[in-house]
Amino acid sequence: MNEYSFIVWQNRPMAATAKNTRRTASREQRRQQLINAAMKCIARKGMSSTSIGDVAKEAGLSQGIINLHFNSKDNLLNETLRHLADEYKARFIKTLEKSGPDAADKLVALVELDLRPSIIDQQKIAVWFAFWGEVKSRPAYRKICDERDQYYDEVIEGLCETIIAEGNYQGISARSVGIALNSITNGMWLSCLVSPRTFDRDEAMTALTDLLHRYFPKHFS
Repeated sequence: MNEYSFIVWQNRPMAATAKNTRRTASREQRRQQLINAAMKCIARKGMSSTSIGDVAKEAGLSQGIINLHFNSKDNLLNETLRHLADEYKARFIKTLEKSGPDAADKLVALVELDLRPSIIDQQKIAVWFAFWGEVKSRPAYRKICDERDQYYDEVIEGLCETIIAEGNYQGISARSVGIALNSITNGMWLSCLVSPRTFDRDEAMTALTDLLHRYFPKHFS
């Protein structure tokens, strides 16, 4: 083997690795493109009216590409919901980590998160409610939603328990506070979806902080 041949041979694995990396990135980008297209279609037409053809047209791709990446409409929808849940959880964890050590500060930051434009987005909310409307008949959807809700509930209730202990609050259940916050937030999401012109994020946040003050007056003034 001469010097040139050795150099070529030596560089082959690196070239192959780079090529495989590009292929992997390309696959992930294509899958994300299809998921984004699916969300647009679901938000616009609803779950049952959205077809593989609609998603392909929205993405500017063939139906065969969708079958290549997801095999079926059911798999595409499952992955779309999984994407929404994972995206929300990632933002939730990031907010939790950045909000400091104080439990009250963390709770406010997480409450505020649910009203950020990146979360309370018309398209995303429409898709969330479309999936929630199907959980009774779709075990796969229920599983994904339950996993998200369980993590959310555990964190919120844990923070409330810490605040209750710090303030020596009596007759207050961390679980009941968590349920109240979750229920009111879901109602606000629905209000934003149904009446976007009249929905006001600042007013919504004020209502939630007022609720926290009623439960925990020593922590929220």
